[in-house]
Amino acid sequence: MKAIVIAFQFMTRIPLPAVDARPADLAAAMRWFPLAGVAVGAVVWGATWMAGEVDTNLAALAGVVAWVAITGALHLDGLGDVADGAGAAHRDKARLSAAMADPHIGSFGVVAIVLQLAAKIVLLGLLAERSGLHALPAIGCVARIGPLAWAMLLPPLHEGIGTKFATAMEPRHLAIWALVGAGLAWFLPAILLAVPALGVWALWVRSRLGGISGDSHGAGIELVETALLIACVVSA
Repeated sequence: MKAIVIAFQFMTRIPLPAVDARPADLAAAMRWFPLAGVAVGAVVWGATWMAGEVDTNLAALAGVVAWVAITGALHLDGLGDVADGAGAAHRDKARLSAAMADPHIGSFGVVAIVLQLAAKIVLLGLLAERSGLHALPAIGCVARIGPLAWAMLLPPLHEGIGTKFATAMEPRHLAIWALVGAGLAWFLPAILLAVPALGVWALWVRSRLGGISGDSHGAGIELVETALLIACVVSA
């Protein structure tokens, strides 16, 4: 139970009782990230549906605001840092770590975050129009299976949370959630796009960054969510 609470506290802004957690506890809680993703998707679904009673455009905006609020913009922050790092290291890879560690956001990060939010607004609006909002909990869940796979398959970029994630993961944890994802895909085939999306992100991280970190976990979650939104809009 402690691991589930820590997973929800790390991945969401849902108010929960405080628990005594060490870095090792946070790493062990990673196996419950997909469950936290279900809660994120359910909150976004509820906000989008309620606002949709007024207007579809308002529904899309409400959904994205809820998405940012429930996650505390955690993954967007990672997306911005990865964009800044990749941009800074375009010609000089030695600048990668420094750019990603810089607390100030750069132009690459701003552009990446703005485009991501714009994409989610448009896609949520389309999903609402096509009565496909029920897919959101599944999208939130499956996108967060990604960190379990990336932690096992990719070397750590540097010492940090990403490193501890790798030490806490076991193949059985990934296998269980892969079965859950397969079950979701039985009812929502568009979710199968997660497989190539997770793989493409892993290949890009390996080739451009050299390893996985907390930031690239967050960025990957954001981009996989968008890919799955596109798939669900098309299939709807």
